[in-house]
Amino acid sequence: MLRRAVTAAALGNAMEWFDFGVYSYLAVTLGKVFFPAADGTAQLLAAFATFAAAFLVRPLGGLVFGPLGDRLGRQKVLAATMIMMAAGTFAIGLIPSYATIGIWAPVLLLLARMVQGFSTGGEYGGATTFIAEYAPDRRRGFLGSWLEFGTLVGYVAGAGLVTVMTALLDERSLLSWGWRLPFLVAGPLGLIGLYLRMRLEETPAFRELSDRDGAADRAGAPARPGGGLRELVTTHRRALALCVALVLAYNVTDYLLLSYLPTYLSTELGFDATHGLLVVVAAMVLMMAVNAPLGLLSDRIGRRPVLMAGCLGFLVLSVPALLLIRRGAYPAVLLGVGGLCLLLACFTATMPASLPALFPTHIRYRAMSVGFNVSVSLFGGTTPLAVTYLIGATGDRMVPAYYLMAAAAVGVVAVLLMPESAGRPLPGSPPAVASEREARHLADAG
Repeated sequence: MLRRAVTAAALGNAMEWFDFGVYSYLAVTLGKVFFPAADGTAQLLAAFATFAAAFLVRPLGGLVFGPLGDRLGRQKVLAATMIMMAAGTFAIGLIPSYATIGIWAPVLLLLARMVQGFSTGGEYGGATTFIAEYAPDRRRGFLGSWLEFGTLVGYVAGAGLVTVMTALLDERSLLSWGWRLPFLVAGPLGLIGLYLRMRLEETPAFRELSDRDGAADRAGAPARPGGGLRELVTTHRRALALCVALVLAYNVTDYLLLSYLPTYLSTELGFDATHGLLVVVAAMVLMMAVNAPLGLLSDRIGRRPVLMAGCLGFLVLSVPALLLIRRGAYPAVLLGVGGLCLLLACFTATMPASLPALFPTHIRYRAMSVGFNVSVSLFGGTTPLAVTYLIGATGDRMVPAYYLMAAAAVGVVAVLLMPESAGRPLPGSPPAVASEREARHLADAG
């Protein structure tokens, strides 16, 4: 059941980021399909604005799905978000072009993106909560790291498919029908993910909380506080602020490197689309190789040292790495991108275990959904749009490095203030110890 829980959660994350990766990597093409009347820069800005619009509704999704996850259970809500996410992505592949239906094409694109954003509002918070509540205390970092491994698989699959398409199809075919294929893949993937999630049992922590509430109700004891938004922003406001700051550092760097960088390489440095994608794919494969070992390391030395290493690395190395990338030679570009992505792996490996440990069980899903999505909406999802605008307004191609450094500075403060959670029970839960069989399996995997 533990392996199934990790697999089902990671697959949902993979599908989510497959879509976001494909949209980012096809931004130039989508701009031409849905905004043909604009010039090149305006097309790109319009495509990224539609990309960012999905993030504006993510907090609404978190406000809806988070309370449901705390009241009805994590498994049911994660099944619902999976099917909504797949439907929104599949719908994009069916939208007629601007040449066919005019202004309704970008309108429908925006609506489909908002469905994706709304469902994603309950996805990441629920998936991290689900894995964290299933994992033994001493292995939470290692098991949580597989959630972000799923993210990287989704990115690599999306980038790989787009790379193959751009290599095999001419521009006319790509604009007329080729761009639809990656989005249509989401249909069967969503059905597989839904099947896996429907077979899961509820997390031990939530079952125990439900049993306690049921026993208290039978004994006529006063009901436990409902864990509403007021409790979240009053009793848990410090933890909520830390969650927002940590997610800011994580997602600004994530979206800038994995979503925006291919566009930067092609539009600002003159790379052709295929080679720009291949550079980022190579860096993500490197991240996949180190993600689980870094998660395991965080179980042994703590979350804070690993997170701080990533923050300080971005502060010191962002400018030198971007200068290497701007040299344009492939070895220099690979070295610069690879170095930055190794620093990002410090976040991807530890955040799924660090963030849920900020909140108690009865409010965890809600708190994760609200804190994560507010931060992503304000800072992460707007990163490609903001960086594109700042480069156009200032003419300074070093803007991405400065943006990374600003996010890292926020991360340093948050890591200094966050409590260490490695090897400790989740708040509101008793110690979680692996069974002998699970311990042997985890030891072999680690």
